[in-house]
Amino acid sequence: MNWLWILFGALTGAAGLRYLARLRGSRSPGGTPVVDDEALRRILEEGTLGTDEDEPLDLDEAARAEEEFWAESWDEPEEYSR
Repeated sequence: MNWLWILFGALTGAAGLRYLARLRGSRSPGGTPVVDDEALRRILEEGTLGTDEDEPLDLDEAARAEEEFWAESWDEPEEYSR
């Protein structure tokens, strides 16, 4: 029975380390822009916030992906018997 608690502890520790690694990776420069006071000032004054990405978003591709998503058939949820 003790091995079960050890396994749960190890899984919790691994999940915590993965979460911390993901947080550190999201703070890397060159990724998504950081929204700080300066960024808020630019958004309020200019109405935009630039990024370091080379190519702009393809709005047609995004629209196609959205249409494809909503066009999928959805299975009705199964009713649980009580």
